[in-house]
Amino acid sequence: MLVDLGIDLDKVNRTGFYDIDVDPSLDLFAEIEKLKQEKNAIVLAHYYQEPDIQDVADYIGDSLGLAQKAEATDASMIVFAGVHFMAETAKILNANKKVLLPDLKAGCSLSDSCPPPLFKKFKEAHPDHLVISYINCSAGIKALSDIICTSSNAKAIVDSLPREQKIIFAPDKNLGAYINKTSGRDMLLWNGACMVHEIFSLQKITKLKERHPEAKLIAHPECEDAVLRIADYIGSTTQLLKYTQTDKSSSYIVATETGILHQMQKNAPSKTFIPAPPDNACACNDCPHMKLNTLEKLYLCMKYEVPEIMMDEELRLQAKKPIDRMLELSRQFGLV
Repeated sequence: MLVDLGIDLDKVNRTGFYDIDVDPSLDLFAEIEKLKQEKNAIVLAHYYQEPDIQDVADYIGDSLGLAQKAEATDASMIVFAGVHFMAETAKILNANKKVLLPDLKAGCSLSDSCPPPLFKKFKEAHPDHLVISYINCSAGIKALSDIICTSSNAKAIVDSLPREQKIIFAPDKNLGAYINKTSGRDMLLWNGACMVHEIFSLQKITKLKERHPEAKLIAHPECEDAVLRIADYIGSTTQLLKYTQTDKSSSYIVATETGILHQMQKNAPSKTFIPAPPDNACACNDCPHMKLNTLEKLYLCMKYEVPEIMMDEELRLQAKKPIDRMLELSRQFGLV
């Protein structure tokens, strides 16, 4: 056991699990299922997690679905297989539940691109603007926002506001630009971006389309405009997944994080899914933060109930208001 090895669990709770050998004879799937029952725990996983984690999760979804599930669960413990802002969101919605994150270093480049002190000054310079923040942000940014959105509901939320309402959209400039384009708005955009979606190579995708003329290009709206302009379909992670299930095409070039291909292949095994190439030597585009979580870390964090997400109560309450507003609007729009 960890404690027998002289490992300080308080330190683990501050820094996350480091390299620890897990008994290779353990059936981790069975052990995790056992821990779920013993601890009344639920495992929530984002589509970008590794396949093993997706297969052991109780619920797999995008940011909107995960937030809705976190709000509705009656589990005593939420184990969030995702990145830090996602586990924070679960804690914001569940003050009295224990929320765990397998690796505390699983951050987010988009969230990091919008530091709360700088954004606070930006907001103060535009006092007549309402702030809509993409859920891929820290609790500090959520606390400075009026409404939170996800890529699934961003356009519906923006469209629900009066045309004369001035809006700051943060932190993703690409998603904001896409919403401006599709809604006819002129929102003021914070200059943030996701490293995974910004690195797709237009040149390589164009060549890939030439080699696979039958394949449709489907893209997440966090991609740059040059990629979105040549896409056959643009949508959130869940919308992309549903599209590949209902569309009649047999092959797709997928411009988002590669983790979603696991679910696409499971739901449409006869179809072909090709990861869109990034502008580097890699053939596909993985999020290094998402992939920090492993099945071994998931097992260890459930067994020892660390690392745990902790939050100042005043910050939690301030951050909860715009999330509650988003969930309320999503219910009104029928986005479930």
